[in-house]
Amino acid sequence: MQVAESCREKGLTPPQEKSRNMVFMFRKILTVTVAVAALCQCSSLKSDCEALRLREAEIAKEQTGNYYIGRRYYIPYTRFWGYMREPGKSWRTAGLVMMDERVCRTPDRGMEPPVDGAVFGTDNNVEYIVKGSYTGTKAYDPSTNQVLPVFRPTGFEVRNREPGFLFVPSERYEEERVTLRPALMPTPQACSQYR
Repeated sequence: MQVAESCREKGLTPPQEKSRNMVFMFRKILTVTVAVAALCQCSSLKSDCEALRLREAEIAKEQTGNYYIGRRYYIPYTRFWGYMREPGKSWRTAGLVMMDERVCRTPDRGMEPPVDGAVFGTDNNVEYIVKGSYTGTKAYDPSTNQVLPVFRPTGFEVRNREPGFLFVPSERYEEERVTLRPALMPTPQACSQYR
């Protein structure tokens, strides 16, 4: 009590009040931070859903046929090629594939590191029309610890060199690990509130 009275006489804030004021200020900052994060998340979900709705409408117009839509997804030291989906189907149905290049090499095939001057993976995020078929076998990618289906291509045609996002506009590509997955896509139920 004497410390508090002495502080007040000198026009200073007692230590107990300082401590309470700091806790109160921290709570206010935390509340504002959580509120802003929640608003940003809603805004991101809404914009992701709107962009997905537009893209899904474009995908629905694709001609069916004996081909696939492939998106190169390059991460150093991995063995998968990228994502493949059937024409007219959402990227939500896409899966990573390993390529069997016995018939046709992938477009960016070249020398790989550690060879000096090696250039590989230069077509990351390029979208292709890919002819060929799944072999019915699976292969192991030790870098990602995944067993993936094997696809045997017979031809590639560039469809779009800059197709934009793969699963959602707010996705983040990282070279160190697989960060892009169909699971990033909000469910149709989550997006239905923004129609």
